Amino acid sequence: MLQGTASDVGKSVITTALCRIFKQDGFRPAPFKSQNMALNSYVTEDGKEIGRAQGAQAEACGIEATTDMNPILIKPVRDMHSQIVVHGVPFAQMSASDYRQHFLPEAKQTVMEALDRLRSTYDVVLMEGAGSPAEINLKDRDIVNMNLAGWADAPVILISDIDRGGVFASIVGTLELLEPHEVQRVKGFIINKFRGDLSLLQPGLDWLEERTGIPVLGVLPYIRDIQIEAEDSVVLDSLRHGKSGQQELDLAVIRYPRISNFTDFDALSREPDVNIRYVTSPEELGSPDAILLPGTKDTIGDLEFLRESGLEQAIARHIEREHVQLVGICGGYQMLGQHLQDPFAVEANQVQEARGMGMLPLSTTFLQNKQTVRASGWVQVEHPIRLNVEMDGAHSAGQSASPLPIEGYEIHMGVTECHEPEHVSALFEIRHPGGQSFDEGWGTQDGKVWGTYLHGLFESDQFRRSWLNGLRDSKGLAPLLETYSARERKEMEFDRVAESLRSALDLERIYEIMGLQTPQ
Repeated sequence: MLQGTASDVGKSVITTALCRIFKQDGFRPAPFKSQNMALNSYVTEDGKEIGRAQGAQAEACGIEATTDMNPILIKPVRDMHSQIVVHGVPFAQMSASDYRQHFLPEAKQTVMEALDRLRSTYDVVLMEGAGSPAEINLKDRDIVNMNLAGWADAPVILISDIDRGGVFASIVGTLELLEPHEVQRVKGFIINKFRGDLSLLQPGLDWLEERTGIPVLGVLPYIRDIQIEAEDSVVLDSLRHGKSGQQELDLAVIRYPRISNFTDFDALSREPDVNIRYVTSPEELGSPDAILLPGTKDTIGDLEFLRESGLEQAIARHIEREHVQLVGICGGYQMLGQHLQDPFAVEANQVQEARGMGMLPLSTTFLQNKQTVRASGWVQVEHPIRLNVEMDGAHSAGQSASPLPIEGYEIHMGVTECHEPEHVSALFEIRHPGGQSFDEGWGTQDGKVWGTYLHGLFESDQFRRSWLNGLRDSKGLAPLLETYSARERKEMEFDRVAESLRSALDLERIYEIMGLQTPQ
């Protein structure tokens, strides 16, 4: 089990890299996180919802993700209230106190049954903790840190982030707040994100081992530009200003309070001509070439944020410029419509009706059943999106010679209807597994405003580059003729980060802690 001295110390990335290492070494590994609080989620092959980190870790293992890998997912809706997802299906909306008092006492069976199924199927299960195991106000009903390690009889490796400072105090302080039997479970430390001269750190490592009697299993270097999907929006703080450089396309993502699945834009950020910025105010908006409204767990509440902050008015002014586009994904797509209704208080909101931004003739009603499904298809032949697609050695703005393939996934509780289809155009023809094809997404006929429920759309390589080249064309820039494979890049990144860990960790000792023979 991998636990941390705090949130965002690198547990998820290190777990992902170890998943890949164990796979490379000939084992069949699987990830497990009993309880995950995240607004970035992942849709399994059978249409269930889990934390995005566990989905990425399963990919690093080379296996399909299942809900056993994250049986409980907590999705904050508003302060102190969350949607509880159990085995990929919404279970209830609860306050923090109700969850602690009424749900957690019954959760052990759900957690352990999922873990037992994984342990009976795979050679190695890498369990990831959450936050810190030393939260003394939460420990008595813990199901994700030391209690779980005890139930599973799992050795624990404790991770701490030296880049934020105070690493020795964090480690020793964590141990001081654990019970003696919990300390006995800690078999090693990993110090993450080290930038300096290791010889200067060595006296501190020697002191730590002497003080605690627990070995340091490795000091991991600070790895720049890690391209493994993040689950915690805290990483957006480092992306606020985008890349340093002179990229030709500037894309502004609106970072509202309940932003979800912001990994939708990772693939765009890796294109050489693109700068992605996450903005929270009109002053930060600048002069973007496209404004992106991401998903949200609180569409009406985050729409209120746009109005109160002045962003809605600023966005309306920006899209008056000829080449600027406004794109909504999922909750952002719902905001683009004229009307939103929440008759069942699905969003835990006191507001049952709200006016949309009025950019598209749509209305959305939030229902109690959640749509979670993978989807694939193609761009409509007569789509309105401004694309620039290579055709027979030439380049043409507008329609392509053959429909562009797309794929993605849906996670939403809203049903969106178009009232004036004669004034807008459908974007995509998609199909769900085993289902019929149907139209999805709408856009203005000039292509300046469009929206879709498809998360992951920009991981469709041809579509991503064609859309960016359409933006370039509208600015008078020549198209870029090449792009990268998002799928291949992801695999290469798993290998790159795994190699960095392999060179820095005492893997022989880690295998010994796990009771496994070191591969030859």
